[in-house]
Amino acid sequence: MDHRILSHQQIVHKINRIAYQIYEANVEEEVIILAGIAGGGLDLAKKLKKALEKICQAQIQLCTVKMDKSNPLESGVTTTLKPEAYQGRSVVVIDDVLKSGSTLIYGVHHFLKTPVKLLKTAVLVDRNYKRFPIKADFKGLSLSTSMEEHVHVDFSPRNYGVYLD
Repeated sequence: MDHRILSHQQIVHKINRIAYQIYEANVEEEVIILAGIAGGGLDLAKKLKKALEKICQAQIQLCTVKMDKSNPLESGVTTTLKPEAYQGRSVVVIDDVLKSGSTLIYGVHHFLKTPVKLLKTAVLVDRNYKRFPIKADFKGLSLSTSMEEHVHVDFSPRNYGVYLD
């Protein structure tokens, strides 16, 4: 049985709040790179891009981060932007849910291979259960769950939801 944790309006509010936090951390930047991890992270990054474009003058560039989430070390990480595009820039690596931290840490590791100006992370839901030493700099909700529980983010048009099952 699914239990709704966040409603559409609550998610929209959290996206706007995260956008303001990203802007405040990058107020002097002319370009901000939003690197969404393919899947829910990319969906969240697209929504953050729209919110940021309403509140700041910076150019917001979207970047897709691709990896095999079940085995990111073997598969490697690729992005839709070449390293020259984000070198010396501010980058925010984005995922929808932070569970063990493996997806986010491999995404961050990819960007550490290039000298970026600032590197931050953003998630909609931080499950407070990590196997890796990574934290979300910007988060919508902290949620303590067991590993058996599953958090699902649904970005269906006009009916966003976060569910615990």
